[in-house]
Amino acid sequence: MAFSDISFFLSVADGSSSSGLQQLIPIGLLFVGMWFLVIAPQRKRQKAHDTMLTALQSGDEIVTSGGIYGTITNVKDDRFVVRIADSTKVEIGKTFIATKITPSAE
Repeated sequence: MAFSDISFFLSVADGSSSSGLQQLIPIGLLFVGMWFLVIAPQRKRQKAHDTMLTALQSGDEIVTSGGIYGTITNVKDDRFVVRIADSTKVEIGKTFIATKITPSAE
């Protein structure tokens, strides 16, 4: 039997117990750590994506979440009309736009 098991049984026999607050502190620290490592950066990325979507207009080149490259020809309330070939246009929901392609200076 390990020493920690013996000390647990001794503390139970004495009638002493750790307070509930001491047991909740590690759980609270884990939650705070997860907040800063996972939730906060995701909210920041989502906010940046939302501002990018609201700034899109006709003529912008985009990439969809499916990997299709195209140019926006018309902006509607909940979707974009995107030209993906010379005579091919598709309507894509706003949430399916992954990124805006910025022209690189060559």
